[in-house]
Parts: sequence; structure tokens; C-alpha cells
Amino acid sequence: MFSLSRRHSTVALLVACAIATLPSVALANHSWGGYHWARTSNPFTLKLGDNVSSTWDSILVTTSSDWSKSTVLDTTIVPGQAKGRCRPTSGRVEVCNAAYGNNNWLGLAQIWITDGTHITQGAVKLNDTYFNTPTYNTTAWRNLVSCQEVGHTLGLDHQDTNFDNPNLGTCMDYTSNPGTNQHPNQHDYDELVLIYGGHLDSSTTVGQSVSGPGNGQGNGHGDEHAAPPAMNQIDFDSPGQWGQLLRNSRHNSLYELDFGGGNKIFTFVIWANEDDE
Repeated sequence: MFSLSRRHSTVALLVACAIATLPSVALANHSWGGYHWARTSNPFTLKLGDNVSSTWDSILVTTSSDWSKSTVLDTTIVPGQAKGRCRPTSGRVEVCNAAYGNNNWLGLAQIWITDGTHITQGAVKLNDTYFNTPTYNTTAWRNLVSCQEVGHTLGLDHQDTNFDNPNLGTCMDYTSNPGTNQHPNQHDYDELVLIYGGHLDSSTTVGQSVSGPGNGQGNGHGDEHAAPPAMNQIDFDSPGQWGQLLRNSRHNSLYELDFGGGNKIFTFVIWANEDDE
């Protein structure tokens, strides 16, 4: 008969072996607060509105192809419908580039949340004021920022925000040298499975003109995704419009603009490296 301590040792060994044999998805842990697109089936297809110039077209194609390798979602590039300086369109993500000015941000991603949980629209903004400089005018930098910002609109957070750590081989890792950080890695795809693979929703915010965010259009499911019109009345491209600073580091920040009632806009920012300017 085993002694009590030997039994404990045996149980511990069995648990350790079981954990070791689990698929890598169990190790993913970089969801952006659990926010996700509502959908009624998997895989679902998210539209990326092409509001970018010819310089960015091939970059956007790479970004869309990369994220479409996920088993739970696909992205497809469609003609852009952004208004102003990249106002979003309900049910999709608008991707834009412009010379947004010497405001220190290189790129940003924004998601509109209603009912406290669901993403109803998103915007990605790429600042040509910096991408037209020798430091950032490279395919590697463009791939990293485009991939990372679209990744945020899917519900992903960073895997690592320490600028000085070794590259993790994913665009969801910030770095001073983007060479190996231009595309998602398996950890990102595993996290998307955790976000979207475990449940389905009774209605969808994907590809719909959902009720709210200033468009006044319904989605056939009532007002469960309604939001205050003020959420979509400005372009939200300057820090004074982003609300409360939730997290800040040398090159990344996260802001929350809370309208109450579970209606929020989150802004993820990649700051340019001022030392390189």
C-alpha cells in the first residue's frame, strides 16, 4: 500500500503529465478583456474596409491573409467606407492611413463596445507622418503595426509590452526590431480559439448594420447592441479624446472612453520611438 506522501507524489506526477499533454491553446492568455465580436457560428468572416493608399495595399493583404489562418475566423478586404479621418462602419473594421501629424503615435486600434461585452465596430489608423520617415518606411515596420492593430480589433492584447525583451516571433509583441515580429504566431491563433471557440452568441455584430453607434440602423435582433450616438460623432484620433489612461509603457498605451451602460471605446496606441526621429 502506498504511503500518504507517496500517493500525493503520484497524483502530482499524473497532474503534471496531464497538463503537459494538453494542447497549446490552454496556455494562451492575451485576450483583450474578453471583448469579442458577437456571432452565431464559427468560423465567421470579418470585413476589413480598405481605406489605405497603394503603398499600404500589399501590407493589408498580408495582414488579412495572416489572421485568416485562424480556425475560428476569416478576414476579407472590402472597399472602405470610412468617413472623416477614419470613422468606423458598423459591423466591420475600417483600416486607414493618413498623415495624422507629429502627435507621437505610430498606429492605433479602436474598438466600440456595447452591452459591456461585444465589439460592434473597429478602426485601425496608420500614421504616415512617421511611416514616411527612414526609420519606419520599411515593410517590416508596416507589417508589424498593421498586423498588431488588426489583431487588437479581433479581441487580442499584446503577448509582451516590454520594449527591451527578446522578440517572441509575433506581431502582438512590441519591439525595436520588427524583423521576426511581422506576423501572428501559434499562440495568437490559440488565443482566438479560446475567445471564440467556447461559445456562440444568439445574435451577431459581424457584417451587420447594428443598432447604435450613431448610425440609427437595426440588425434584426432588437436593441441589444444599441449605443449612444455620441460614440460615433468624432474621429477619436487625439489623446484628449481617448478617455482614461488604463495602461501605459514606453511604447504602448491603452485608453478607455466610457459612455456608461456598458458602452465604451477602447484605444490601443503604438507610440513612435522619439529617439529615432
